[in-house]
Parts: sequence; C-alpha cells; structure tokens
Amino acid sequence: MSTTPTGASRRAVLSAATLAAAGMIAGPARAQRVYGPDAPPVRYPDPDIVALDPKRFRARLGNTAIQRVHTGMSWAEGPAWHATGRFLVWSDIPANEALRLTEEDMKVSRRFRYPSGFSNGNTFDREGRQIAFRHFNRDVVRYEPNGTITVLADRSPDGPFNAPNDGVVHPRDGAIWFTDPGYGALMDYEGERVAQSASSARPFQKEAIWRIDAQTGRVTKVADEPFKPNGLCFSPDYRRLYVADTGRSHYDQAKNIIWAYDVTEDGRATNPRTFADMTLDGKAGFADGIRCDEDGNLWSSAGWVGDGYDGVHVFAPDGARIGLIRLPEICSNLCFGGARRNRLFMTASQSLYTVMVETRGAHFC
Repeated sequence: MSTTPTGASRRAVLSAATLAAAGMIAGPARAQRVYGPDAPPVRYPDPDIVALDPKRFRARLGNTAIQRVHTGMSWAEGPAWHATGRFLVWSDIPANEALRLTEEDMKVSRRFRYPSGFSNGNTFDREGRQIAFRHFNRDVVRYEPNGTITVLADRSPDGPFNAPNDGVVHPRDGAIWFTDPGYGALMDYEGERVAQSASSARPFQKEAIWRIDAQTGRVTKVADEPFKPNGLCFSPDYRRLYVADTGRSHYDQAKNIIWAYDVTEDGRATNPRTFADMTLDGKAGFADGIRCDEDGNLWSSAGWVGDGYDGVHVFAPDGARIGLIRLPEICSNLCFGGARRNRLFMTASQSLYTVMVETRGAHFC
C-alpha cells in the first residue's frame, strides 16, 4: 500500500494518532524500543514477537531478536528475495529507486535501480529475472540479463492501468498475477498524479487483480471484488489466492480485510470470500504485503493504528490470528529470504527490519 488515507479513513487515522499520543492505543504504553548499532541488547525472548496462540504459532524462536538493518528511506516497499544471487531487492518509492541487501555481509547498496519508475512491488520469475510493478509508468516490466527492460503489460483490455502495485509469479505456467489499486496515479509523491483531482479514488478504471499469460502476453482480469486490491500471495499448494484490501483509504463502505479465492487449473480465481479481518481489540488497520509460510500460515504487514498493532500479523489457514511481530513503524510489506528462506524481511516506513523464524517461506520469492 502506498497512500495517505483520505475521507473517513483519514479522520480515523488522525483520531488514532491522537489516541496514540495519549498512550491509549493498543493497551498501556510500552517503553520505546531503541534500534541501531548503539542500542542495548534485547533480553530473550524478544518481547515484540508475540504468540497469541502458542500451540499454532510455532515459528517464534526464543533466542533471536528483531533487527533494524537499514533506515533513512521515505516509504520502503516491495521486498523480494533472489535465492541464487542471495540478495534482497526492495523499493523506496518516493526516492524513485530500488535498493539491494547482500546476504554475505548484510550490506545495503542504494540505487540498484534508478530511476525505478517509482516502482512499488518486486518479484522474481523462475529464470531469476526481476519483475517490477511501476507507479510512474503504470506498467509491469522485466529486467533482462543484458540490462534491457521489457514491458510486459501497460494496459488492460479495459484501458490503461491505474498504477500496478504488487505481484506474484505462478510456477506452473509462469503467469504473473498482480494488483492495480492505483495509489501511484493519485499523487506525485509516489508516482504521477493523473487523476482528475486529488480527491479522486480511481484514476482510469475499476481497481482489479490481473493476470499476464507468460506465453502470449495476454492480460485478463482475475477479479475485482476488493475495493483496492493491494498485496497478494498464493497458498503453498497454489490452490488459493489471498488479496489484501486497502479500500478504506478511499471508500467508506470498504472493510479492512484479506480476501481468499480458489484458483482453478485454467488460471481463474473463484469463490471470493473474507479470509481474515484486520480488527484487533476493536481497532482495524490495513493489511498490505502478504506471504505464506510452508504450513499455510499467512503473514501480513499491518499498520496505521499505532504502537502495539503496527508490524506483522500472522494468521492460521483458517483465518485465526495466532501471532504478532510489533514494530515501531507502519509495516508495508514483507518476504521470506536467506539461504533456508527462514529469515523474515519487513519493509516498514523508513526502515528495513529482519528476524529469524522457525518456519520457511512457502515460495521461492
């Protein structure tokens, strides 16, 4: 997600900010945790990794801590892990760049892609080629081994895209599934404002989930039930598609939920339904980037509520919330990486965080 909420949602966020300042949100005020090279060590187990259901949230390790490995960005988004190269790529959307972290020394390099087209989401295909979903250009592109850029899609059968946001690759046929909520076309800060006015919710066409056929390049609409489909991922067996809905940023009738669809053999999404509600203790923030682990649990970024809520929420396959990772910033997205896919990377507002977990990401990116 990449937006400043408007309308009723903006009022809710401002109200939440007021409550947070008064120490009234998400329970009693906690001591502000310090991150960085001079921070004191964290006593194990890390108090910000919370098992709401200890029997089902088995990924928490007792002797590991959340680490902030980089900060100073404006709005970090779209982490993706390259298994062969052993590096992480993610976006700083307002800075119009993609950054890279190398596993062997945890060094961060800026401007891995610059200009990036104000790219938001990133992923890799089975050939290891980076695929980016760009706000400014309103397209989906692939970076080729020879350094060139291939535009995979820049419009749908219904017209120009709003601003592609996040996407995943299906391994069976190489098709790219992606969301188009349009945030990058509503503001110059994260793309280019092409909407008729700053208060417009929809730049060009109905927000939807799309699929690019790997063989023909044909673009087809998968679904459009979510008001603003944002992060998405497949279940471990690729039979279910999950989609985060951030429509409350612009539509009063939208709900802060994660949708679930059944995926057919011919690449369709059917049986739309609510998988999980982001409401916790009477407060509902946004789910944004999402990923599944090997057990089918869904890990969702969460934010726009305040301390004690913002971070990562973990849901069991039946939709029950079983765990939390509390961060001091709004979390926008996440992915599993590392040599064993057991290192969780979290892009959170101005920073990149990581923590080791006792599970593995379900997919290669």
